[in-house]
Amino acid sequence: MAASKKAVLGPLVGAVDQGTSSTRFLVFNSKTAELLSHHQVEIKQEFPREGWVEQDPKEILQSVYECIEKTCEKLGQLNIDISNIKAIGVSNQRETTVVWDKLTGEPLYNAVVWLDLRTQSTVENLSKRIPGNNNFVKSKTGLPLSTYFSAVKLRWLLDNVKKVQKAVEENRALFGTIDSWLIWSLTGGVNGGVHCTDVTNASRTMLFNIHSLEWDKELCEFFEIPMEILPNVRSSSEIYGLMCLGDQSAALVGQMCFQDGQAKNTYGTGCFLLCNTGHKCVFSEHGLLTTVAYKLGRDKPVYYALEGSVAIAGAVIRWLRDNLGIIKSSEEIEKLAKEVGTSYGCYFVPAFSGLYAPYWEPSARGIICGLTQFTNKCHIAFAALEAVCFQTREILDAMNRDCGIPLSHLQVDGGMTSNKILMQLQADILYIPVVKPSMPETTALGAAMAAGAAEGVGVWSLEPEDLSAVTMERFEPQINAEESEIRYSTWKKAVMKSMGWVTTQSPESGDPSIFCSLPLGFFIVSSMVMLIGARYISGIP
Repeated sequence: MAASKKAVLGPLVGAVDQGTSSTRFLVFNSKTAELLSHHQVEIKQEFPREGWVEQDPKEILQSVYECIEKTCEKLGQLNIDISNIKAIGVSNQRETTVVWDKLTGEPLYNAVVWLDLRTQSTVENLSKRIPGNNNFVKSKTGLPLSTYFSAVKLRWLLDNVKKVQKAVEENRALFGTIDSWLIWSLTGGVNGGVHCTDVTNASRTMLFNIHSLEWDKELCEFFEIPMEILPNVRSSSEIYGLMCLGDQSAALVGQMCFQDGQAKNTYGTGCFLLCNTGHKCVFSEHGLLTTVAYKLGRDKPVYYALEGSVAIAGAVIRWLRDNLGIIKSSEEIEKLAKEVGTSYGCYFVPAFSGLYAPYWEPSARGIICGLTQFTNKCHIAFAALEAVCFQTREILDAMNRDCGIPLSHLQVDGGMTSNKILMQLQADILYIPVVKPSMPETTALGAAMAAGAAEGVGVWSLEPEDLSAVTMERFEPQINAEESEIRYSTWKKAVMKSMGWVTTQSPESGDPSIFCSLPLGFFIVSSMVMLIGARYISGIP
């Protein structure tokens, strides 16, 4: 029998979406933006000490290989020719820090995850060295000095891990966020791997000047980081053997927020609300970050964004599953919440890693308050969903004050948006409509769009008239404004009670070795394969 003929769908574009909780590989039709196939692998997180969060860089890399392999198998079963994949973009968790040996290709320590708190005393000591009338760190980077960002994590590794110290002394060490580690590994590793990052990932390190778009000598001297271990910085959409884009920047692109004032909120491990501010850096007076949104080509202009970052969103559902055991799967949370339809006065502030925007309060810790004998696991589940929505309200309020023009609706994406109770709660608490695309994988879509649009690939047009129409689902507020405000004000009381729990910091040092257990894209032309990395911000028009 003759072999069945492979389906011809036009140019295809893949996307690696490497997040905090899982890795995925997705393949899209570049002409219709249709998702054709995907595969997902969950990633382990290790907590060797209180406040420490680590992941194994080799496990992350292996998960990427597995997802690509399994997705290609599924495409084959659908009779789709995988040789038609013309580019692959990469979207990744930002700030998470990796140092590896360029001669052996081996990580020198686990990846220190963005949620990690071990560097709080480092932050406090560095803060004393910044003049009160000249916060040059924030003015150059758009970021507050915080455990969140990569520079202090790298400083900790240099101070505490002998393998890292020795590799730096012997000129063997390379530093990068997850995109750099993946791109270097996938473009050859020890055999000529490309050591680079894109402007969006670089802008989250606290070592990158967001005005000059270069690593900053003064910042590197302040944090005592040797500049020779830093990756080369590229745009978010080009072929250098690769190209890359931070996950929230990818989501902004996937939501097609290309205009000044357009915004999106992504619900993942954390929650990230970004508003495109165009070519100008807007500095927040209300606790938001100024960051690079994207730069879609070597010679294209850079776009900036205001960002509100919430540390714990989907992670609170995982905590209810893994730590408390009140649900067996993440999907059960909606069923429990639906049973009661209210938190019955219970409020949950999941400040497991302190509070990020708009408070930047590292002393906060998680609390559940308003409990009575009537409270059960269903009310706690409902309160957990409300917590995600209240935190979004806080950063949306801050963004409205900074921008001066309140958002008329909120565009959303991410895995949690499949929870209809969460989406309705969000509309009620914001008291504006919430708009969700029928295809929620906008982070991966944004990475694919950046890869497909790269000069030399050119299979995906980003011109407004060429972008596919997106089917949307809309959630309107169903409570009155007064009730919305009462619930929000009670939440803010709970937030105040969560602060000041940590008054002394545990030591950061000790022998860390005891505790160690924790673009990408093909550009295919005949036999030629180039790796592209794409990192993107989410947003919907």
